[in-house]
Amino acid sequence: MKTEKVDVLVIGAGPSGTVAASIIHQAGYSVKIVEKLKFPRFVIGESLLPRCMDALDEAKFLPALQEWGFQKKFGAKFVKSGSICDFTFEEQHTPGWNWTWQVQRADFDKLLADTAESMGVPVQYESTVTNIQFEGENSTTTIADKDGNESFIEARFIVDGSGYGRVIPKLFGLDKPSQLQPRKALFAHIKDARRTQFDEPNRITAIVHKPGIWIWVIPFADGTTSVGYVGEHAFFSSLSGTNEEQFRTLLDAEPYIQQRFKDSELVFDPKILESWSSTTDKFYGNGYVLTGNVTEFLDPIFSSGVTLATVSSQTAAKLVIRKLRGEEIDWEKEYMEPTMQGVNVFRSYVNAWYEGTLDTIFFSKNPDPNIKHQICSVLAGYVWDQSNPYVKNHHNGLERLARFIEFSEKTNP
Repeated sequence: MKTEKVDVLVIGAGPSGTVAASIIHQAGYSVKIVEKLKFPRFVIGESLLPRCMDALDEAKFLPALQEWGFQKKFGAKFVKSGSICDFTFEEQHTPGWNWTWQVQRADFDKLLADTAESMGVPVQYESTVTNIQFEGENSTTTIADKDGNESFIEARFIVDGSGYGRVIPKLFGLDKPSQLQPRKALFAHIKDARRTQFDEPNRITAIVHKPGIWIWVIPFADGTTSVGYVGEHAFFSSLSGTNEEQFRTLLDAEPYIQQRFKDSELVFDPKILESWSSTTDKFYGNGYVLTGNVTEFLDPIFSSGVTLATVSSQTAAKLVIRKLRGEEIDWEKEYMEPTMQGVNVFRSYVNAWYEGTLDTIFFSKNPDPNIKHQICSVLAGYVWDQSNPYVKNHHNGLERLARFIEFSEKTNP
């Protein structure tokens, strides 16, 4: 059987895998990506955050992305019962990128993978990892192609960026349930012919439909828009009919988007995603590191997925390079802790969203501009900035702020 030898094997050709592979390759090491699926393929996570631009830049992907012409994103809008809270990334507290893109992930992910290949990183599609054997930090990985033919890849290190596939966690029994409540999404892409009559295309809109139920609206550059409903399973179980019938019923039931999407053509039949949250105790081990959604995928509300994927890969790649150069790496301090910092900040905001805490903050009558800029930085993905009190004290700070707003609005109606 065929055996290849590389310095680093990267599992998964999504943004997490390609960012890591590109950065490691630029340092002069041999890298190979193996991917289970054939690209392009559909996946959610279509609204990026400015913080991920740093990682995409270091991976040298920005020129190709600029040339493609994805829809630029300058902020995020939240809507509830006619009230609007609009965040513009130019006003964020943390210095950094003040814009990013909204992307069809099939095109975006394929472009990143193609760009990595053009740099000299081979990508092997339709190849499934069936076994990994570690001998110290060195490994031998068994790969099966679409016809079942097996081959082997010997590597000095493995980066698992397999996303929902969660290759190493599944092979070695590392998965555990997330702390977040299981939820479901029903979504589709729509030909958005009346877009300019209702909203600007350069931001994501999140609409509070009912308590615990919200809608994403993500316009793309080609005139289509991604629309998805997210909530507890019980909400969707009350609906009848096909996925399309349920989806159109929901569109008609939300005043903010009813006329915009009435009788609009769907690009594909509505899809369902459910029970997406999972995690693992350790994001690293002897000879491997987990990046992206393999660590923990939280929830689509704050578009954190691609940011956590690319930033964790950026961090991991630099540590892998140092490891290959013979340095001792404190993976707990240098990787696990900062990765969990980002995950935990986003988790606090996800919980605060579903609990209604952020409703109180976002739709307050007299928002403090400085506080809004600090929260804007979190929504831009700058969840590692300890100078921001709503990062440093992410859980208690939001609770205290909401209680203060409630008290103020009661005493000064």
